[in-house]
Amino acid sequence: MRQIVLATRNAKKIRELERILLAAGLTDVGLAGPELYAALPEIPETGLSFAENALIKARAVAAATGLTAVADDSGLCVDALSGMPGVLSARWSGRFGDQVGGPDRDTANLQLVLDQVADVPDAALGAHFTCAAALVQPDGTEHVVEGVILGYLVRTPRGTGGFGYDPIFVPEGETRTTAEMSAEEKDAISHRGRAFRALVPLLKGEG
Repeated sequence: MRQIVLATRNAKKIRELERILLAAGLTDVGLAGPELYAALPEIPETGLSFAENALIKARAVAAATGLTAVADDSGLCVDALSGMPGVLSARWSGRFGDQVGGPDRDTANLQLVLDQVADVPDAALGAHFTCAAALVQPDGTEHVVEGVILGYLVRTPRGTGGFGYDPIFVPEGETRTTAEMSAEEKDAISHRGRAFRALVPLLKGEG
């Protein structure tokens, strides 16, 4: 059985990616344990786009492990903030989100976005999530796919599921935030679910 490495240290994301890939029929490929990636040096995300950052991580992990690597970069793009936080979504609050005794990084990032749109009319709170997923094989073969989900922001966080900005994002056609959905409901429509399902044929060697 071939093994692939999921290039992330985020335990919640690892569980989500495993769930998405297995539900999409990826049963003949083993997912290498997260400790394999965790043992690697930190990989700076210096790209200016989601695709660039995903490729940076996947290339580094494939080179270091000799295994097929899958990485993603994803984020929230708010219309009223000219598409930001975008590729800076995970570190939007800067060092503030790392302060001892302060809010965790996810909470600090989310609150900063809410503060920045405090004076924006509700009708102008459009936003979308984007995910670029990269597949890099040891022989240098590369693929990048993308998934997007449109929606809008709410001003008060709701729900305990998901992570990141999920508690303030409502997908188009929904009244619930993605943090109020079950894992399966979110996977079916999420940006990450769409991107990683597009990778499955490539991982199976069908693409």
